Amino acid sequence: MPKLKTRKSAAKRLKQTGTGKFRHYKAGARHILTKKSAKRKRRLGQDAEVKKSEMKRIKAALPYGL
Repeated sequence: MPKLKTRKSAAKRLKQTGTGKFRHYKAGARHILTKKSAKRKRRLGQDAEVKKSEMKRIKAALPYGL
């Protein structure tokens, strides 16, 4: 059986934690920041855990993890 290819776009956007979970950066923190509150911008700067409903797609995109 041939080796599976890693989706490089997913590999660049996700980080794997020590326990095997995946973290991603939040969308909306790049531009049009003047109308967003300081609290909202702070929250956008933090990374978030990938939801369980998305994990099937992530496992397919990264067959060997990161």
